[in-house]
Amino acid sequence: MENFSLILAIVVVTALAFDFTNGFHDTANAMATTISTGALKPKVAVAMSAVLNLAGAFLSVEVANTISKGLVDETGIRPEVIFAALVGAILWNLLTWLVGLPSSSSHALMGGLIGATIASAGMGAVHGDVLVTKVLIPALAAPIVAGLAALLATRLSYTLGKKADGKAAEKGYRAGQIASAGLVSLAHGTNDAQKTMGIITLALVAGGAVAPNSDPPTWVILSAGLAIALGTYIGGWRIIRTMGKGLTELQPQQGFAAQTSAATAILASSHLGFSLSTTHVVSGSVMGAGLGRKGGVVRWSTATRMLVAWCLTLPAAALAGAGAESVTDLGDWGTAVVAAFLVAASAAIWKISRREVVDASNVNETEEPAGVVTTAIAAVTPPPTGTVTEGLTATIPAPAPVTAAPDPATPPAATV
Repeated sequence: MENFSLILAIVVVTALAFDFTNGFHDTANAMATTISTGALKPKVAVAMSAVLNLAGAFLSVEVANTISKGLVDETGIRPEVIFAALVGAILWNLLTWLVGLPSSSSHALMGGLIGATIASAGMGAVHGDVLVTKVLIPALAAPIVAGLAALLATRLSYTLGKKADGKAAEKGYRAGQIASAGLVSLAHGTNDAQKTMGIITLALVAGGAVAPNSDPPTWVILSAGLAIALGTYIGGWRIIRTMGKGLTELQPQQGFAAQTSAATAILASSHLGFSLSTTHVVSGSVMGAGLGRKGGVVRWSTATRMLVAWCLTLPAAALAGAGAESVTDLGDWGTAVVAAFLVAASAAIWKISRREVVDASNVNETEEPAGVVTTAIAAVTPPPTGTVTEGLTATIPAPAPVTAAPDPATPPAATV
């Protein structure tokens, strides 16, 4: 019984550690555009997002129930399986954070859980219908729907703002962007904090601490909300840089449209119990907003790298979770080995990240280099009408000097 109590405690602590990584990994979803457009200072933005993430954790438990009751057969799951799933999810979160890629923490968690469950109880323990209808289909549809909504909203914003005073309109859009960023943060807490609630509740059911089909206890809701809020306040500055500067250059109108579209999609999915990836939604809305402005372009090289990471998240986390489960299945010493590996790997990733520090002081300083497609689009874009600027004049080659025709009376020069 002592060993069981210890493994259950380890699972809860590891789940909260994952929730912490989820917080700083996904801070960019709510605040990247607000920071990149200058609507809020970086530290103020992450503090506001942290408070609203905590508040959002108390709004619903539908997504938590999808994780704890729907995705896998909770009656055949041991606490060690859930621990292995969390190891796979945390490692994927940290690796993608290190390279600044906004991948899905939600899919990392579900991938780790699926892989560990299959390794422990076989394919039959995974509910395929729930996986398809509440995970895979939303993953495909979310960025497309959010992107189209943001594109239309951006064009509508510019159309309605044509006759408005420029400075007054920009100030209004900045205020609207702050409000919409707060709504995204609230939605993120409602959706993502619940995933950790669900995984802890699943562990409590597996350990016999709560009855099957139970909702998350209050202490689970509070601890999950605090963990994701703390991670959000730390700020995932590497991913904020990619989301805010790497995909496209946004103006306040675009930031407002992107965040409003994303918040609407996330809140709707939370109400329906869809375990939606906020990363997919916000990334899609940012790209849609980038294309919605006339002359705006998306850096497709960055978007392609993000898409590759999205496709790899579920299988990579599943493989890591299955591998960890194979080791924990060897007994207590196997669980200790996996825990030691997780701590060592996390420390190594953090140490590597210190070679190039990205924080609140330099998050907006360096932009992602333009890709091949973006460069080609810029090359064929016609120059603006009006006065030719000095920089443009320098790019126009001077006409070749015209030489006078030779005098037929003059004999040609002798050649040596």
